[in-house]
Amino acid sequence: MSRYSIQEFVNQTKQQDKGEGLFELETPRMLEINLNGQVWAKAGAMVSYRGQIKFEREGILEHGLGKMFKKALTGEGTSLMKANGSGKLYLADQGKKISILELQGESIFVNGNDLLAFEPSINWDIKLMRRVAGMMAGGLFNVRLEGNGMIAITSHYEPLTLLVTPQNPVYTDPNATVAWSGTLEPEFVTDVSLKTFLGRGSGESIQMKFSGDGFVVVQPFEEVYYTQQG
Repeated sequence: MSRYSIQEFVNQTKQQDKGEGLFELETPRMLEINLNGQVWAKAGAMVSYRGQIKFEREGILEHGLGKMFKKALTGEGTSLMKANGSGKLYLADQGKKISILELQGESIFVNGNDLLAFEPSINWDIKLMRRVAGMMAGGLFNVRLEGNGMIAITSHYEPLTLLVTPQNPVYTDPNATVAWSGTLEPEFVTDVSLKTFLGRGSGESIQMKFSGDGFVVVQPFEEVYYTQQG
């Protein structure tokens, strides 16, 4: 068989059942969900599916008034959809790398733009970063996930996890921060001297400071979302 034949391409790239359970990484940037029931996914992340699956946009009052008001403030970044039924569902988000995590009674914060999917057994809530809402454009909210079940998060390129200890706090660029452990509560600090070097507007001198015991996940990419004017 020719190295570049269509059949060879099909053989190299075809979907394979790995038997890993509900969430499988079909490729590093494609999540396969072996659905039999319900799952929450980022709106617009569906690439393909087979089987009997119905998609439903998150109801505006589905999670109560509190979350509705938060969503109104944070825009489209946390729009979710429910997938119900049985079959195989494939999700992706702008070619970002996907990481699967199984929560075992733990909690984690995920940047609202980097949450791809999670099981309905997971409790979640939107957390606004009010202190910097007026300083930076978009992306300044996160989702707290807690309980038992699978979640999938995304990052541009390879994620790096930094350990945080009381003696050794970690500072990050908010736009490069993907997730952090539920035990940490970041504070925002400003470094005016950074403006001299970066000069990309008002946001770059703001840093997230993580103190305590836990971890923070960063990506080698600054994910800047611009709020629509008008």
